[in-house]
Amino acid sequence: MATRRNAAAPLAAYVLHHHDWSESSLILDLFTRELGRIVVVAKGAKRPYSQLRCVLLPFQRLLVQLGSKRQEEGTEVQLLRSAEWGGGGAMPGGAGLLAGFHLNELLLRGLARQDPHATLFDTYAATLPVLASGDDAGTAAALRAFELHLLADTGVLPELHVVTATQRPVDTGARHLLHPETGVQPLRDGETGLPGAVLTALQVALDARDLAGLRSACLGAPVELRNQLRQMLHYHLGTSALRTRALMVEVQKLIEP
Repeated sequence: MATRRNAAAPLAAYVLHHHDWSESSLILDLFTRELGRIVVVAKGAKRPYSQLRCVLLPFQRLLVQLGSKRQEEGTEVQLLRSAEWGGGGAMPGGAGLLAGFHLNELLLRGLARQDPHATLFDTYAATLPVLASGDDAGTAAALRAFELHLLADTGVLPELHVVTATQRPVDTGARHLLHPETGVQPLRDGETGLPGAVLTALQVALDARDLAGLRSACLGAPVELRNQLRQMLHYHLGTSALRTRALMVEVQKLIEP
């Protein structure tokens, strides 16, 4: 009986992406705390009178219940039986909206289906309100913290407080490179990299699961960290460019004088 109750319990979820399945239905990528990233079909969701129509929105916490599974073009698709709003703040707008789609793209590219990441789910949920705050520096730090969590949770982020090749502690007074293949390595004088003190602070916060501390550490070298993580993400996600990042660049060009 306990197993049946657990199986029927609503799942916390966010909509990452959707596309049309028929004239009246949608296929959705959901990020759930319990099951990870899953694909569901929402039958009739496009109909004007559907209760799902105004609920299945990005960046809104949902409580969903699933039905039967089926194979659709080689992908396991589950039936979305119901979905209701699970609470949360306003949807981010402007630059925050683009930042939110950046998070969704990272999850779509970086996570395998049916692979739960409960801590990353909680980090995603805690990041969305920051994106809606309008604080540019805070938004940038929140993005970097999420990217670090994604890389760490998927097992591709090296230990940041040691030089990867030697496993010796980084020199907190020197700069280091965060390389996708060779990990953390020291730099020569004059080269651009991340301060060892920042790398150490990032690792301490990651180990302690201290999201606020991680965001604070990201403020120590915002531009350098963004550039280093960009290379890491492109390498491990198998892409030379993220669509949302390219869109951010184009938007920035339009608003700059």
